[in-house]
Amino acid sequence: MTRLVLVLGDQLTPDVAALRAADKARDVVVMAEVGEEGRYVPHHPKKIALILSAMRHFAQELERDGWSVAYTRLDDPENAGTITGELLRRAEEHGATDVIATRPGEWRLVAALDGLPIPVQMHEDDRFVCSHREFEAWAEGRKQLRMEYFYRQMRRKTGLMMDGDSPVGGKWNFDHDNRKPAQDDMLRAAPMQFTPDAITGDVLDLVEARFGQHFGQLRQFWFAVTREQARRALDHFARHLLAGFGDYQDAMLRGDRFLHHSVLSPYLNIGLLSPLEICERVEREWRAGRVPINAAEGYIRQVIGWREYMRGIYFREGPDYPRRNALNHQRALPGLYWGGETGMECLKRAVEQTGAEGYAHHIQRLMVTGNFALLAGVNPTELHEWYLAVYADAFEWVEAPNTVGMSQFADGGIVGSKPYVSSGNYIDKMSDYCGACAYSVKKKTGQGACPFNLLYWHFLLRHRERFEKNPRMAQMYRTWDRMHEDKRETVISEADDFLDRLNRGEPV
Repeated sequence: MTRLVLVLGDQLTPDVAALRAADKARDVVVMAEVGEEGRYVPHHPKKIALILSAMRHFAQELERDGWSVAYTRLDDPENAGTITGELLRRAEEHGATDVIATRPGEWRLVAALDGLPIPVQMHEDDRFVCSHREFEAWAEGRKQLRMEYFYRQMRRKTGLMMDGDSPVGGKWNFDHDNRKPAQDDMLRAAPMQFTPDAITGDVLDLVEARFGQHFGQLRQFWFAVTREQARRALDHFARHLLAGFGDYQDAMLRGDRFLHHSVLSPYLNIGLLSPLEICERVEREWRAGRVPINAAEGYIRQVIGWREYMRGIYFREGPDYPRRNALNHQRALPGLYWGGETGMECLKRAVEQTGAEGYAHHIQRLMVTGNFALLAGVNPTELHEWYLAVYADAFEWVEAPNTVGMSQFADGGIVGSKPYVSSGNYIDKMSDYCGACAYSVKKKTGQGACPFNLLYWHFLLRHRERFEKNPRMAQMYRTWDRMHEDKRETVISEADDFLDRLNRGEPV
């Protein structure tokens, strides 16, 4: 009896669980480009093109390996438009009575497969270091689920950068060394870029026709779309960029969109690379003496620490997690996030880069776009859907905890012990944005004062009852209380005026 083997666009791994459970001689692999997946949020055209091209290349590889593949293109007139619709169409076509699937990375798709009228054999996605069961065992009985302690367990499990039972260098975390501002460098390497082949060219034309109205520039398109290309991108990063990653991972420059970042996360998250493959290569570079310890440890922490931890939180907390709003922030997402006019150079640069590349690094997301949204009281669901839409590496299992939890504190403190809020000083320290800004980061009040400076105190004041006893924030409330009353009134009045202009849709 023929079975269908579902392979989703972020499951492009030759030994993914569903394929291992299938019989190449009799089962049919189902892959489908469907409009619903491109539109449930308005995904960046580059993101859509990356996934569709990678899917087409992967389907070819499966066919060369002897699999029977029922592949539906987006412009197929018989396309049902949804994953479940395509499974039912292919089941009727091939006389199949059940489906083999790897558990999807979004509750939305898990529910859709659970609702199919034919049986679905769901296999856990074991392309991660930590299984759901293992994360639950780690979390059980803990009052706080802090990533740092989870990360240490992952280091012990994998043996990465370990000396027996102890971390190499005597410390688990070298993040203290990773906050240096960068200077422009015309000789700095960039992430490896690839010229589109004929398959990708066809995809680009199709995406342009179907999704050209979405936010973001489709061309120039340079992402890797095969495992071979992704491995070359990893090798290039390890050889030419990794050494400076630790020192400059938080830095931001107007003239350099990538600095020492790898831009490997899109390939990792769709299955062209594996987490241990990346981390083992990074560790080899350190053990060979070619990169410093803070670079290797910092990168490995992002992969087996933050990435695995975010997945654990997402599935532990359940389907409602992306809609949480512990601070009851209700302001609509400002138009500047979609490219609207703004005089704030940091936000302008981050959004322009996002539109051009489908990419911005973690500090641009956390301390620029995320920090502003949190300070301004933007509805976290709207921000979550924006991040999910505009970044090529964004899939809900990893994006939602980063946004709802880490960035917006909308989960009430599950991910973070305090909100990630700051005035303009941090952005000024880590970037060259402020020198070209219409506002002055040095001004706390008055004409041209940096909005981050005003909104920082506004945020603290409106949430005082929740945060003033937080030991990591109490000092800031004491600072506020020591301010002259006239200054406090001016700060709040000017912040209110700014937010009013934001509400009216005026350029800010």
